[in-house]
Amino acid sequence: MAFDLPMVWAFIIAFAVLAYVILDGFDLGIGILFPWAKTEQERGTMINAIAPVWDGNETWLILGGGGLFAAFPLAYSILMPALYAPLIAMLLGLIFRGVAFEFRFRDSGHRRYWDFGFVAGSIIATFCQGLALGTFVQGVTVADRAYAGGWYDWLSPFTVLTGIALVIGYGLLGACWLILKTSPPIQDRFFQQARVLGIALLVMIVLVSIWTPFLDSDVQTRWFSWPGIVLYAPVPLLVAAGGYGLYWALVNKKERWPFPLALGLFVLSYIGLGISIFPHVVPHTVTIAEAAAPDSSLKFMLVGVVVLLPLIIAYTAYAYWVFRGKIDPEASYH
Repeated sequence: MAFDLPMVWAFIIAFAVLAYVILDGFDLGIGILFPWAKTEQERGTMINAIAPVWDGNETWLILGGGGLFAAFPLAYSILMPALYAPLIAMLLGLIFRGVAFEFRFRDSGHRRYWDFGFVAGSIIATFCQGLALGTFVQGVTVADRAYAGGWYDWLSPFTVLTGIALVIGYGLLGACWLILKTSPPIQDRFFQQARVLGIALLVMIVLVSIWTPFLDSDVQTRWFSWPGIVLYAPVPLLVAAGGYGLYWALVNKKERWPFPLALGLFVLSYIGLGISIFPHVVPHTVTIAEAAAPDSSLKFMLVGVVVLLPLIIAYTAYAYWVFRGKIDPEASYH
């Protein structure tokens, strides 16, 4: 049986991107929530909730970006020029955030400046990821298999909306993760924050979902014509159900449920994105098959992925298992 190698690689990259959004999303979200911490002990608890895992979470960003470059070089060559500005700003945000994360403990005399860097880096990185996502969804101008748009095509009302939505979404993931990792009374504050952010995220999902089909007639037809309107109806229905379940769990302070339910909203939104753009890797212009590297290259790289991907998953799962449980408010990260 012959494998459709471009499709296999498309799913590998899609999985890597989703893993990054899920794993790095909540620790970026904690940086977004950092300004609302009331005491240094509370800030220390928030940091300790992600200290053992935050740097490993970014492994998936490397896999997603490197995989796109290697498996779909045409898509990479088109998308990167369109996204240079937000992606460079995102990387700078991640760098400053990482430096600030470490130095706030080793340079206590300037801790407020490092805290500012941690917050600013988290917000900038998240917002720029949202700008890049919005640019990807709205599509870029392509001519002769190359990017033909302007320097600022990444900046539009739709991309700003997706940027704000992602900041809210990551903030919700961060609050729900802290609900899992903390105990009252500090936990009660994260329940309150998660309720506000959960409602805001559902509003953003509705706005982006309404706007997206009007960006391209094919997307509009796919969602609103027969049989797509029936086939894809479970996605928005499950989002509504997940949103209700999340709100119920937060109101009733069911600490184990908010985080998986918030993740479910992200996964369903990701599925909706896939439905809108499939089978394109550059929306509306270049398909997965057209952008793929030669099969010989895809086979060669697949051997490495088959070996390394299970190891990465196993290491990640083991790290989360070892550092499971509640955070000791008196502990300190060094």
